[in-house]
Amino acid sequence: MKKVLAMLLVVVMVFAISACGNTGNEETTAAPNNTDTSAAGQLLSDAFIDPINDWAKYDELIAQIKVETDTAKRTEMMHDAEDILMSNGCVIPLYYYNDIYMEKDYVSGMFSNLFGYKFFHKVKLANGSTTLRVNLASEPDYLDPALNSSVDGACLAVNTFAGLYTYNEEGKTVPDLATGYTVSEPAEDGSVTFTVTLKEDLKWSNGSALTAKDFEYSWKRAAATETGSDYGYMFSTFVGYPDNLAVAAKDDLTLEFSLVAPCAYIEGLMAFPTFFPVNQAAVEAYADWQTSPGGWCTEAGFVSNGPFICTGWDHDVSMTYEKNPNYHDAANVTVDKLEFMLSADDTAIYAAYNAGNVDIIDTVPTDEIANLLETENKEFKIVDNLGTYYVAFNANSELFKDKTPAEAACMRLAFNILIDREAIVETVGQTGQVAANSYIPLGMADGNGGIFKPEAKDNAYYNEFAINEDFEGTLEQAREYLKAAGFKFGEDGKLSAETPIVIEYLTNDGTGHVAAAQIMQADFKELGIEMSIQQVEWNTFLEERKNGNFDIAREGWLADFDDPINMLEMFTTSSGNNDCQYGRFDGWDKAE
Repeated sequence: MKKVLAMLLVVVMVFAISACGNTGNEETTAAPNNTDTSAAGQLLSDAFIDPINDWAKYDELIAQIKVETDTAKRTEMMHDAEDILMSNGCVIPLYYYNDIYMEKDYVSGMFSNLFGYKFFHKVKLANGSTTLRVNLASEPDYLDPALNSSVDGACLAVNTFAGLYTYNEEGKTVPDLATGYTVSEPAEDGSVTFTVTLKEDLKWSNGSALTAKDFEYSWKRAAATETGSDYGYMFSTFVGYPDNLAVAAKDDLTLEFSLVAPCAYIEGLMAFPTFFPVNQAAVEAYADWQTSPGGWCTEAGFVSNGPFICTGWDHDVSMTYEKNPNYHDAANVTVDKLEFMLSADDTAIYAAYNAGNVDIIDTVPTDEIANLLETENKEFKIVDNLGTYYVAFNANSELFKDKTPAEAACMRLAFNILIDREAIVETVGQTGQVAANSYIPLGMADGNGGIFKPEAKDNAYYNEFAINEDFEGTLEQAREYLKAAGFKFGEDGKLSAETPIVIEYLTNDGTGHVAAAQIMQADFKELGIEMSIQQVEWNTFLEERKNGNFDIAREGWLADFDDPINMLEMFTTSSGNNDCQYGRFDGWDKAE
């Protein structure tokens, strides 16, 4: 049975929690039973491990999952990994994503997939224009596909670069620069070798030949320690990862690479931007390319190989892309130019759309959604996504400096159950999002022919509506968590001045993000927790989260491919997407 943090009478002080997928086979989990007999320790799941000093156990479990060939056992192990992740309270899921955007009625042919990519190369404009005007977000953090880790950056990447595989209008992976591939039978050590054949006469945007050697260079570069790619860990199943990657161009049209085990989602990897090729000469022409690997594409005119070329860039204002005549499928690119408005101000973006200055916008002010739904505005689109909107605690925050690992976890779990997710979904989301009771989203495949979480009630770690169904009982449960962590309460049921909690919530701009933060601010206030809200611009926000410069921050993760490992491996110690700072202590990156 899945662990459930159930709403029980707090005087009992017992939570019915059992590890999911636990078959009695100790080889399926790296997590020992929790043996902490302190008041805080007794409130935690048996899956709990110290998220700083013992996180190598989680890393080990993820590594085991990646080489496990028994798909049923692998699914059990991924449930074990989610158990560990949810037991420490650093990840607080709010709801499962969908995607909203607006598109003028004269626009057709734009398509997106479950992972948030939007493809513009088949757009048709019935208004007579050959230029599509779009807002995705503000100034992109990176355009180098090896370094990007944002959804807006991925949208730019799939329209500027091309990989071996891509997605079609139905959201299925299909060959792009490749004609197909073969895979060997497993060797004695379990490893397999893939052989990919490229299409003939491929070119870069500058007209030079694009060959299998470009993929060898690009993949080794993306995986290499010195590059520092947030997504470098996606190559961790390759033989020789990270700095001796087993990938080689056998000739101009043949790429060969070896993985430590078979991989059911290999086409998803080959369609992911980190696996896109970059032009070595262009990368290394940048003066500081070794210390600033993304510097080569920070101005217009950089070499690419996708449907469009960046021809203009007024930083923080706009970007212009034009059709790439050297793209292998240029004959089927139906729009001549893309103009991007760079802004994260959803009020200004919406005004520009209504004024007819933009054709597609990827955000809508929260206070406009209800009217768009009520009037059944056909330009307002709601599409499926595969991902989770959540809150992250920094496990190394000063909030926890005087707390044991178990006490810190109890603090975070108290925050978790205080959140009114129904209010966030109904008043902020407003478009049918489902309140989350686990991190892995609804509908994700389990890698064993089934669905990891088929229904909202499945695999739940807590009652996501508890604060609505039993307000006073939930407040009391949260108090018990906090009391176990050493906090005291006054007669009014709120934190004593002797043991206050004062935190800062980090978010980027956006009315929805701020509105969700304000709801949580009010929820936490019920117990006297003081939370301020700090809004920063997009690129600063990304860097602050990545570097662990926050107490608690808004997060969201759209899956990169349809397998739970993608949602789980990002929290390994060395992952560039490990914003929670799991496993990180002074010198963690130098420890053996």
